Amino acid sequence: MEKISILGFILAILYFITTELACNGHTRIDNNVQSEQKALIDFKSGLKDPNNRLSSWKGSNYCSWQGISCENGTGFVISIDLHNPYPRENVYENWSSMNLSGEISPSLIKLKSLKYLDLSFNSFKAMPVPQFFGSLKNLIYLNLSSAGFSGSIPSNLRNLSGLQYLDLSSEYLYDIHSEYINNLFVENIEWITGLVSLKYLSMNYANLSLVGSRWVEVANKLPSLTELHLGGCSLSSSFPSPSFVNLTSLVVIAINSNYFNSKFPEWLLNVSNLVSIDISDNQLHGRIPLGLGELPNLQYLDLSQNVNLRGSISQLLRKNWKKIEFLNLHGNGLHGSIPSSIGNFCNLKYLDLSDNILNGSLPEIIKGLETCSSKSTLPNLTELYLCCNQLMGKLPNWLGELKNLRALYLSDNKFEGPIPASLGTLQHLEYMYLSPNELNGSLPDSVGQLSQLQALDVSSNHMSGSLSEQHFLKLSKLEILWMGSNSFHLNVSPNWVPPFQVTHLDMGSCHLGPSFPAWLQSQKNLQNLDLSNCSISSPIPNWFWNISFNMWRLNLSHNQLQGQLPNSLNFDGESEIDFSSNLFEGPIPFSIKGVGFLNLSYNKFYGAIPSNIGESLPNLVFLSLSGNRITGTIPDSIGHITSLDVIDFSRNNLTGSIPSTINNCSRLFVLDLGNNNLSGIIPKSLGQLQSLQSLHLNHNELSGELLSSWQNLTGLDVLDLSYNRLSGQVPAWIGVAFVNLVILNLRSNVFCGRLPSRLSNLSSLHVLDIAQNNLMGEIPITLVELKAMAQEKLNIYQLNVNVGSSYEERLVVISKGQSLEYTKTLSLVVGIDLSDNNLSGEFPQEITKLFGLVVLNLSRNHITGQIPESISMLRQLLSLDLSSNKLSGTIPSSMASLSFLSYLNLSNNNFFGKIPFAGQMTTFTELAFVGNLDLCGAPLATKCQDEDPNKRQSVVSDKNDGGYVDQWFYLSVGLGFAMGILVPFFVLATRKSWCEAYFDFVDEIVRWLLRGRATYAKNHPRRR
Repeated sequence: MEKISILGFILAILYFITTELACNGHTRIDNNVQSEQKALIDFKSGLKDPNNRLSSWKGSNYCSWQGISCENGTGFVISIDLHNPYPRENVYENWSSMNLSGEISPSLIKLKSLKYLDLSFNSFKAMPVPQFFGSLKNLIYLNLSSAGFSGSIPSNLRNLSGLQYLDLSSEYLYDIHSEYINNLFVENIEWITGLVSLKYLSMNYANLSLVGSRWVEVANKLPSLTELHLGGCSLSSSFPSPSFVNLTSLVVIAINSNYFNSKFPEWLLNVSNLVSIDISDNQLHGRIPLGLGELPNLQYLDLSQNVNLRGSISQLLRKNWKKIEFLNLHGNGLHGSIPSSIGNFCNLKYLDLSDNILNGSLPEIIKGLETCSSKSTLPNLTELYLCCNQLMGKLPNWLGELKNLRALYLSDNKFEGPIPASLGTLQHLEYMYLSPNELNGSLPDSVGQLSQLQALDVSSNHMSGSLSEQHFLKLSKLEILWMGSNSFHLNVSPNWVPPFQVTHLDMGSCHLGPSFPAWLQSQKNLQNLDLSNCSISSPIPNWFWNISFNMWRLNLSHNQLQGQLPNSLNFDGESEIDFSSNLFEGPIPFSIKGVGFLNLSYNKFYGAIPSNIGESLPNLVFLSLSGNRITGTIPDSIGHITSLDVIDFSRNNLTGSIPSTINNCSRLFVLDLGNNNLSGIIPKSLGQLQSLQSLHLNHNELSGELLSSWQNLTGLDVLDLSYNRLSGQVPAWIGVAFVNLVILNLRSNVFCGRLPSRLSNLSSLHVLDIAQNNLMGEIPITLVELKAMAQEKLNIYQLNVNVGSSYEERLVVISKGQSLEYTKTLSLVVGIDLSDNNLSGEFPQEITKLFGLVVLNLSRNHITGQIPESISMLRQLLSLDLSSNKLSGTIPSSMASLSFLSYLNLSNNNFFGKIPFAGQMTTFTELAFVGNLDLCGAPLATKCQDEDPNKRQSVVSDKNDGGYVDQWFYLSVGLGFAMGILVPFFVLATRKSWCEAYFDFVDEIVRWLLRGRATYAKNHPRRR
């Protein structure tokens, strides 16, 4: 009984203890639950959630709230994952619908068990990374990437000793929506050494420029680090090397888009665990180390866009590369030819060798059939980029054996021959770019079997032949079709409906006419259409305008399209419309909307420019109505189009004055109003167009003087005011203000006075034409300072760099005695034309130091003096006209060495003497020398005196007839002289008595002569 009572007492006590503990435990758990829940509610209250993304955050079961994970059994929050599931700005609408912003409450400190925090891709605009994050000591994972944070990264993050994953990176984006791009920087990176458990570190596009080279030593102190991402961090200078390599666990290193200016860091070759290396878009130089090919685990290598990295591609690709899957060496200085050993890369999926200086042919046969387990050629290759090199030869058949290939880019090389029909067997191929090359032959119809093809580009080759419906049979996914700049002939039935719906279609220079292609009516998604030079000679059908409104580029130029355009043309956005060089007629459409580029030049449009053009085309950038029959005046509303870069109204019948409102077009680079009937004074307001590079007002009836306000046009490359009625002196400020001037044409005006010496400041000047004016005085010797003309080496300049090829510069140059219009070859012209003025003084010898001169015309002036021998220094000279002056002296013989000279006119001067008819001078007729009365010799009929034909014949006859007489005459005289001396000598030597009698006789004669001289002296004494 006693035992029972004792047992009951014990049971009672146990019951009491158990009950008490359970109640207390429940109370503590309830308290923790309340604390965790309150912390989350406080956190939510600081957030802005316009689309109720956190609508589930209500009720007591917070562990089931979206983005919240709890520890089993305790209810402690261990994970908050509120990252935006739409991290790409190309789906901005989706991203904004899930975007969180606002303030981050420090209530998160109360979540003592929090291990995982992800707020990435939200928009905490310009908010600093909260300092209290450094107190979340149990964090293992922290992701704040692309969430809009800015400022200095707090150094107290060093307290997170258990942190394994830290992402503070941002994406580098060009889009205008930049709410979630971080703008973080680091002043001292030493705090990272406290993250001793860190395995993953990403700080892409955080500014580490103040860190210097310390980042390597800091990373080297993280023994568990496996991934390091420091792309776009403004790291610069040389690539540092650690004192010893402790990064034995490193698997991934990505330090792309920085400014490292050094050789490749070879210490990375000692990190054998490396799987991925990305040092792209830096300034590395030197040779790519061959040891990269021996890294046993390397799968991903990107060294693209280093420019000065070099090496032999054949040596590089002969290494093992056992596991390589991704190899990007784009944009470097690799040379040589691709070896056949490329076939051994059995795991290779992506290969980019584009934009190098590779040459030679692709290997006809490649290795690897025995190496790879699949017994096939590069069995895993999906993308191959070899564009922008110097590769040549034929395309090998093994390209058609790359069974998994999705992208083939061989553009911008020198490949020749036909396209292999085997390419039509690549059933996974999505993109094929083969332009521009030198491929020929026809397009194989097997291409029509590529059912997955989305883009086909064979443009800018030498291909020809017929294109049938078979060529497009299964191309139902095709979106881009570029076949232009070939000689294809489309041969399809009138009722053909293509299987595709393309967005980009270029068939320029292919034969599609004469009718407008009816099959285009089925293409509802067209955005970019080029049917230029397609031999189409019909009107545009009405249905076409129903499919054109979505186009942002439409080029129908260089056909024979007829008829009138609709009164109203509507396009999408700021479209580029080119209807030039056709046979369109009628008035210019009254209403044109949604156009940024409009070229209606070289048609038969007539009537006036619509007066409301400024209102209907407010965003226009390019406007050309050149070469039509447009009349009337330039409307004032043109000044409302403030976005204009180019205005070209040349070659029409416009009248009236230049509207002063044009000065509102402050962005204008080109203004061409030449070849019209414009009159009046050039408005002073043109001087406000400070961006102007090319100004053509030639062939009008403009008057007045050049205004000083034009000195603001400091960017001018071309100034053509020729064939007007402009007067006054040529301003000296031209040589000061227009320092970039390449072409100055003031021809055929009424300018007077002296040629300003300051023109010599125009160091870029290539063409100076002030002919047919009333200039007087001497030619300034300072012209020798025209530096661009003094360069004998061909200096090809580029005009209107801000306009590109949309506007073609033109200039009429008087060369070789005729007017020649230069367009594409204008940059080759270097010339001075001062002809038909009243210039005087001697021929300036200094002008012969302008070694680059191609054209020199000083004719019809009053220039005196002689042509200097140094004229031969103008070795590039093609045309020389010095006619109708007062030049004298002889023509320099050195001119015979001017081997390029093809036109010469020295007529009507005062030259004399013999023409140096040798070398290049033998190519000119007498017309080059007429009017010089004292000139003689070929090619003139007047012969020089030493070249009289009768005298020359007499001399020849004397030589022929009397040659033997002269020889016998001199021989007989010599013999007679010898006999007269030798015969008496021998006689007197042999007869002694004769010798004595002879000298006695001589003595008697001498005495007789002496007596006679003495008698004469006695009878005739000398007078004193």
